[in-house]
Amino acid sequence: MSRKISEETREKVRQRANFLCEYCHTSEHWQYVRFTIDHIFPNEDDSLENLALACFHCNRLKSNKTEIFDTEDNKIILLFNPRRQDWKEHFEWSKDGLQIVPKTSIGRMTINVLELNRERVLRIREADVVVNRHPPKED
Repeated sequence: MSRKISEETREKVRQRANFLCEYCHTSEHWQYVRFTIDHIFPNEDDSLENLALACFHCNRLKSNKTEIFDTEDNKIILLFNPRRQDWKEHFEWSKDGLQIVPKTSIGRMTINVLELNRERVLRIREADVVVNRHPPKED
């Protein structure tokens, strides 16, 4: 089902996220394309409570997933939900600021599924650290 989210709603989502992908925390400001709007729960509505700003890669990898089976804990784990959970409770930055480190099983599984430390985003973070625009100031 194709949905058309209004430009006004898109802008509210962008501003609420401070123009960061709500999963990998890459800044939209320094990218060549605008980020996408992710439906956290794909089959639900277009309300602001169900929308998150996501870079193309996080949105594509998340797709319609909301949970994943964790073979380490042998149970189903919910993926990180930026509307219901605080990023800092589940993730932190490595000492060099390049890698997202899990603090919980939700963080670990989200990092794995969305490949939050994929090579391309690591290179972007590395370049951004040099010019003092990473990690994001609110982290």
